[in-house]
Amino acid sequence: MSPDFPVRCHVVTGKGGTGKTTVAAALALALASEGRTVLLVECEGRQGIAQLFDTPPLPYEERRVAVTRHGGEVRALAIDVEEALLEYLEMFYNLRRAGRALRKMGAVDFATTIAPGLRDVLITGKIKEAVTRRRDGRRVYDAVVVDAPPTGRITKFLNVTSEMAGLARSGPIKTQSDGVMAVLRSPQTAVHLVTLLEDMPVQETADAIAELTEAKLPVGSVIVNMATEPVLPEPALVRAAEGAVTGADLVPGLTAAGLPADPALADALAAEAVEHAQRWAAQDALRARVESFDRPTVELPLLPGPMDLGCLFELADRLEEHLGTEVAA
Repeated sequence: MSPDFPVRCHVVTGKGGTGKTTVAAALALALASEGRTVLLVECEGRQGIAQLFDTPPLPYEERRVAVTRHGGEVRALAIDVEEALLEYLEMFYNLRRAGRALRKMGAVDFATTIAPGLRDVLITGKIKEAVTRRRDGRRVYDAVVVDAPPTGRITKFLNVTSEMAGLARSGPIKTQSDGVMAVLRSPQTAVHLVTLLEDMPVQETADAIAELTEAKLPVGSVIVNMATEPVLPEPALVRAAEGAVTGADLVPGLTAAGLPADPALADALAAEAVEHAQRWAAQDALRARVESFDRPTVELPLLPGPMDLGCLFELADRLEEHLGTEVAA
């Protein structure tokens, strides 16, 4: 990748419902600007990336889903565990035909069921392969962005290969495991955490940062998604948060706007203003807690309407600015 962006493997996680897939897609677009080539990887088989980019369901094949400035492009891959296993068997044991026979027998499903960690080993192995892949001596991808499992299991997902390495003292499994962990624990990897300004997502983010740090996995930025702006000026916001706004205070404003000076309407508007201000005050307290994590932080706005490619590019602009700020710092 360009020396401007030393991190080449961007792992994006977050509590369910925080929009981590959307953020991963926007991050891939941001990184692909200025002519770069980026791979966006989906791990969980939900085809969320295909929906965001309005494309047919992704096969186990790297396909272009977007073009950015100066010929940059985002390619996407939905990892299929069975295909990843066949690829692994061929790469290290030259056993692709045997692997296909195992699949027909149902042995692949059986193996991943009795050894759930195997699924994560195959997925992280494929991610490492994409990050390190070269063609004619040059890296194929400037960056790889991973739409990873949620915060509740991100550390186990990334660290499972290390555990596997402990079970194998030598051979291809040991070599592969060591190679994966060398990438995931290196400065070229960053685990970014997506959160909302709500109690549970912020707490899960704090827990995940602690777990990742203990496992010696590199924590990147905290991305506050769907952030909103206050609709009241600060002095009014403070008064409303204290419950000091009443319907009587709003009647003159209704009259000045040419609206009926209805006390019931004024009371309802005052109650809504108080609720908005108190919600904002609670979010501001959580914002302070996010800042206490001492990680680079960026806020992405709550955009109106359904998420489409135009929205993704708007979020990508914010993330590109954040990346530039972090490099400059």
